[in-house]
Amino acid sequence: MADTIEKAKETAARKAVEDHFDPTARYIGIGSGSTIVFVVKAIIERTKERNEDLSRISFVPTGYQSRQLVLNAGLRAIQFDSLPRGVLLDVAFDGADEVDVDLNCIKGGGACLYQEKLVATHAKKFICVADHRKLQPRLLSQWPKIPIEAEPLAAHSVLEALTALGSNEATIRSGAVEKTGPLKTDQDNFIIDAKFPHPLLPRPLPSQDAQQQQQQTSRVDGQWDVESLAKAIKQIEGVLSVGLFCGLNGFEAAQAGKTIGGQKPTAAYFGMEDGSVVVRKAGEEGEMVV
Repeated sequence: MADTIEKAKETAARKAVEDHFDPTARYIGIGSGSTIVFVVKAIIERTKERNEDLSRISFVPTGYQSRQLVLNAGLRAIQFDSLPRGVLLDVAFDGADEVDVDLNCIKGGGACLYQEKLVATHAKKFICVADHRKLQPRLLSQWPKIPIEAEPLAAHSVLEALTALGSNEATIRSGAVEKTGPLKTDQDNFIIDAKFPHPLLPRPLPSQDAQQQQQQTSRVDGQWDVESLAKAIKQIEGVLSVGLFCGLNGFEAAQAGKTIGGQKPTAAYFGMEDGSVVVRKAGEEGEMVV
């Protein structure tokens, strides 16, 4: 089973790189997690086969692990804050813990959600690469919790606020060795993992405005939609970032006249058990199998 999953990740990564890697790009975001290992591998193999020059490309990683991955591959890595002002990444490749039918994502299982969101919102397009387990009709269908990065001093008040929003279990994530205390992010913050009793609606109910939706979902039946819950959690004092990637994608943000702000992928590639790749694209109904 493990070998099948790894093969599915690699197949999806190869197809995503084939479709979206541009050797003339200046800046490329590289996310975190096991799937991204195969993305970097696919980039290297492609450029060797085609004799492409990567020396002019700067790769922007989303954390320590992905930075080491980029450097070990012989590529140039720069920190996010070295990106020139007003310049967007040509593309960002990253994984996800779960993706719904509208391409909303849960991210943060690897505790890199803040830098992952920085990179996603500053990319012309975010391409998600995952295996078939991550494709679900609604978020919180299989992945059980929403990761939230919080300032340590505020962690307990954030837990209380999450309970008020309807979370039925919110805990501070422990480190690899529990006796060493809570896990720390690259920003030296805590990760809070919050369960909610129902899978999230991909979009608000059409009959409700934002205020009505929030009142009903938080106070009556607990049926939150993704974007309303993301906004409610982000408003809690002490929360740095929420592991819900929702709202606009990069193309939609540009069309709306926004310089930055797209969080959702423009396309998601899922490696399947049978060796095929399912591609779901923003704005298109259904899926394409390749």
